[in-house]
Amino acid sequence: MGAPAEGVAVDSGAGRVAVALREPPSLAVYDARSGSLVRRVALPQSARHLGLGPAGNVLVPAERADALVQVRIRSGAARMLRVGRFPHDATAGAGRVFVTDEKGDRLTVVAGQRVLAAQKTPIQPGGVVSVAGRVGVIAVRERVLALYDVATLRRLGQVRAGRGPTHAVAGPDGRLYVVDTQGGAVLAFQVRPRLALVARTPLPGVPYGIASDSRRGRLWVTLTGRNQVAELALAGSRAPRVVARYATVRQPNTVGVDTRTGRVFIASRTDGLLQLLDPPAGR
Repeated sequence: MGAPAEGVAVDSGAGRVAVALREPPSLAVYDARSGSLVRRVALPQSARHLGLGPAGNVLVPAERADALVQVRIRSGAARMLRVGRFPHDATAGAGRVFVTDEKGDRLTVVAGQRVLAAQKTPIQPGGVVSVAGRVGVIAVRERVLALYDVATLRRLGQVRAGRGPTHAVAGPDGRLYVVDTQGGAVLAFQVRPRLALVARTPLPGVPYGIASDSRRGRLWVTLTGRNQVAELALAGSRAPRVVARYATVRQPNTVGVDTRTGRVFIASRTDGLLQLLDPPAGR
């Protein structure tokens, strides 16, 4: 890709993969099947994480611009909206977009091109994810997972989330899966009837990026200390189980998956490479 990359979003319906590039700040869009570059979209500042929003938008938290940029993945059309201080991650739910403001300790709620509200969070909110009418926020410094109602923003619970949590995804089972980077594990949390830790899977190798394949019941987690990506199977009420590890590009900070094909995309923070991985079928 020619630039350090950090942030991947896969739109399976459009057959496109968006990657955040840091130098110069831009969003590169690739064809998910061929891997060929479709377009690049200039950004006001770089992003570390990407999300998928309503109407085929890629959610781009442009950190140093204190802005959320929404880019249509099919056309490249972009719209920018000022949000809170140093937006880190974004997710969509109930027709809204939720942005964690890492240096403002807030969760900003966006509808269209308007900021609707801002909710105080624990210190240094990082990863954010929407699931089952809830929004989960990872507070990196406080090392907790906080849960909010998607409609009212009322806080529903807060629990410890390991030694050093960073990112989270929603599983097809309605659970939240959190990467405990410092603790070397993936943590599984139920969100109903109350927020609670229900399982822990050890995953040595400095886990960091995470993606969910809801169609196949899989989690994909990058191991930045080993230059690997781990494939984990979700099995009902049990803890996620590691079924395979694959070699990757160096410093694989981010991973995404095409739920239609099962293809996995890993971005290199060091080499500026995008790796396409087709895992063996039927595992």
